[in-house]
Amino acid sequence: MHSQSWLCGKADPMMKKAKSGKSRSAAKASVAPKDVDEYLAGVPEPARSTLNKMRATIRSAVPPEATEVISYRMPAFRHNRVLVWFAAFSDHCSLFPTAAIIEKFKNELKPFSTSKGTIQFPTNKPLPMALIKKLVKARVAQNESKKRR
Repeated sequence: MHSQSWLCGKADPMMKKAKSGKSRSAAKASVAPKDVDEYLAGVPEPARSTLNKMRATIRSAVPPEATEVISYRMPAFRHNRVLVWFAAFSDHCSLFPTAAIIEKFKNELKPFSTSKGTIQFPTNKPLPMALIKKLVKARVAQNESKKRR
C-alpha cells in the first residue's frame, strides 16, 4: 500500500515506495507548516488523536529543555540536534527515532512495520506508549553520548 503523508505531501521517506496511481492526501499542504500545532491542525482523525498521544509520550521522555520543531516538513523534537520525528500518513502514524534505535529494539518492534529509520503504528490500534517512551529515552541517551565525545 502506498503511504501518503497528510501534510508532507510525500510518501513516508523511510518506507519503500509502492507502485501506485496518483494517491494524494486531501489535507496535503503546499507549504510547510510553521509549527507542530499547525501541522496537527491539518491532520484528520483518527491520525490527529494518535499523533497527539505520540507527542505527549515523546514530550514525557525528552529533556525538559527540548523544543518542538518542523524538520523535513514533519514535527520533531530537538535537543542540540533532532531526536525524533513523527508524522501522520493515510493509514498509520510513523515515528522516526533513527536506524540505530530501531536496530537496538528490533525484537520489541516485530509486531510493527519498520524500515531502516521508521516505525509505523496503525491508527486503528492502541499506541504502545511504554515502547515509544523507551525508544525515545534510548535516542536521548544516544544523543547525550554523542555530545560528550
